[in-house]
Amino acid sequence: MIPVILFHADFQMFSGGFIGVDVFFVISGYLITSIIVNDLHQDKFSVLRFYERRARRILPALFLVMAVTCIFAYEWMLPDELKNFGQSILATTLFSNNILLAITTNYWSLSAEFKPLLHTWSLGVEEQYYVLFPLLLMLGWKLFRKHLAAVLGVAAILSFAAANWGLFNKPEFDYYLLPTRAWEILIGALAAFYIIGKKSASSKYLLSELLGGTGFCLIVASVFILGRDNASRGIFYLVAPTLGTALIILFSSENTVVGKILGWDPMVGVGLISYSAYLWHQPLFSLARVYSKEPPGIAVYSILSVLTLILAYITWRFIETPCRNKDKVGRKVIFSFALGLSIAFALFGFYLDRNYGIVSRIYDTSKVTPSDLDKRIYNERVFQKKMDSFPLDRKLKLLVIGNSFARDFVNMTTETFDVEKVDIVYRDDFSECITPFDNKTAEELYGVADVIVFASGNVIERCLSDNIRFAQERNKDLFYAGTKDFGYNLNWIMRLDPKNRPNQWNQVSSASLDADAYVSRIVPKDNYISMMKPTVKDGYIPITDADGRLISIDRAHVTKFGAIYFGQRVLLESRYGEILKRRGVLPILSA
Repeated sequence: MIPVILFHADFQMFSGGFIGVDVFFVISGYLITSIIVNDLHQDKFSVLRFYERRARRILPALFLVMAVTCIFAYEWMLPDELKNFGQSILATTLFSNNILLAITTNYWSLSAEFKPLLHTWSLGVEEQYYVLFPLLLMLGWKLFRKHLAAVLGVAAILSFAAANWGLFNKPEFDYYLLPTRAWEILIGALAAFYIIGKKSASSKYLLSELLGGTGFCLIVASVFILGRDNASRGIFYLVAPTLGTALIILFSSENTVVGKILGWDPMVGVGLISYSAYLWHQPLFSLARVYSKEPPGIAVYSILSVLTLILAYITWRFIETPCRNKDKVGRKVIFSFALGLSIAFALFGFYLDRNYGIVSRIYDTSKVTPSDLDKRIYNERVFQKKMDSFPLDRKLKLLVIGNSFARDFVNMTTETFDVEKVDIVYRDDFSECITPFDNKTAEELYGVADVIVFASGNVIERCLSDNIRFAQERNKDLFYAGTKDFGYNLNWIMRLDPKNRPNQWNQVSSASLDADAYVSRIVPKDNYISMMKPTVKDGYIPITDADGRLISIDRAHVTKFGAIYFGQRVLLESRYGEILKRRGVLPILSA
């Protein structure tokens, strides 16, 4: 647990701290399987009692952390983040946040840093496993008890193989979903079967010391040596910490060195509060980022790490411990509590999602609507222009190629110019190399277009000369639109008095400024539209307009007001704008 906290606190020394979750899965598989198999041996296993224990163990502390997080998220988060938070609340309540994250995000992306409930994906994996595992174990116990461990071993091998394949083909799904995580839990389950069957892994003291010590070294080395880049080498990089955990389980006892280390009172104390500490650390770190204008420093993270342990102890002492005591909290109470709060959290999360993070907290919704801000509504309208051919008329033909930045560019154009005299086609499925043509549709569109714009925030340099030559030889105009960056965090706008919200600025990352400078050097001046040079001053970029309306909602893409702002200050006076005006495409008079 401690390595996970220090890893998420950006302590570079603990670059492999993320393996704490993998260690947790192995330990969890061992403990839960031991409980179930021992009960099955005594013919007293109860599914209801099993789920009651899980509810007592998981829900009270989880719901406390969620409730506290909801208060600060509501006060500090902009609508886009709060909408996303609402989805996380709903998914966490249903123990499916891992599925939501696999579908909607990249774990290492910047946006992940602003998700207070990001870490509950691991609870989703664990609880999904333990919805199915007891039932399958009961069935296997009746039908093929002698071969049950072998079947679990085969399942672990298949899961491991799927995980290695998924890492290179579906990395987000691979990281978050149960089928590609089950092998880690099954390692713990197999360790439980071995110990129950053999009573002890080894009676030889020296062998136990050697293997237990090896396991401990594998885990410690993984924490300090592994890093995010190791993922590119395959899932085999996780064998060290998971195998190390299994070796400690199998061969360490109170008589071994490793056993004595792990049995040391401070280590035991940390273990007792580890679940609550895991729950608290991510909301504390994430909300600190939401609050901060710039990335929090090591001093802030150090204070929050200590606060995590303090809150963890309080939660363990006054929430976890009493709720596990059946004499203090009966079964009916715990299930009623679980059902009632689950419904409440699910409804609240659904409300935040459906109401786009409650725009009325920051704006008069008669003047600023969710559709003006939400890129899922505003920017996605551009897909209506994803056509296979241009109309047969005499209008100017504009072809825009690229990703979400290209959708931004289309919106900037339509908010700035009267496009009644323009036929616009947008494609997100063409490469940035005009020739060889991707297909007949690409050949036709490139052939008919009068103006071609590539807008993905970067340039494929090997195609640059050929693309420009293609346009020049056919008397077409070709442009590359540069990248955009609205700084580290926008949520601090929430805390400003409305009268202070107009004309606010954020510092642009040096990486984005360098990228813009690089592209401006390799692309001829007449072919490049920089989004940075006309808007950035002394390294800062505007994030609200003169009326205090957000130019961007997610630090990368523009809102309706951002499209107007960039259109007026970038496109209107660019060579691209001059070409449109010469062809009779007049500007829209806009503030």
